[in-house]
Amino acid sequence: MTYQNMSILTDVTKCIGCDKCVEACREQNDLPPDKPWRWLKNITDLSTSRWTTVMRVKSDRGDRFVRRHCRHCLEPACVEACIVGALKKTPEGPVIYDRDICIGCRYCMIACPFEIPRYSWEDTVPYVQKCDLCYERVKNEGKVPACVEACPTEATIFGERDELLEEWGERLSLDDV
Repeated sequence: MTYQNMSILTDVTKCIGCDKCVEACREQNDLPPDKPWRWLKNITDLSTSRWTTVMRVKSDRGDRFVRRHCRHCLEPACVEACIVGALKKTPEGPVIYDRDICIGCRYCMIACPFEIPRYSWEDTVPYVQKCDLCYERVKNEGKVPACVEACPTEATIFGERDELLEEWGERLSLDDV
């Protein structure tokens, strides 16, 4: 299946906080284990070894689990800020990164209102790192992103943006009942 506007919808009412999405992302992208770097507030914060994370949020309906990862914005500020074009918005939707042309200015990190791109301060030759929505896996293999495939409750689903917005509207109306 080809996608013109790939997106992910995460339903916090279905997420159980199991972190299977985090582990699947780590495995798919060959990310190292988490380490307690001094620049992280919590070991579970987004980092160069954790491109997605699950946060526990207290609410009047009890605890909820909220996934945090790149939102692959329609008009990504990180892409606009990149002076060499290392970050690109693909025609299919994901924002991808080309480390071969990155000069390490980190303007993308400053521009992103969601503080998503991370810099690998721990590496001798550091690079920016972020979720790419498993772009190559989806485009070339016809699979869904690893985090979506790993979700046991279907709290995270993948598809065309317009279809997911429709699904979100349906879920919201069911929530009101």
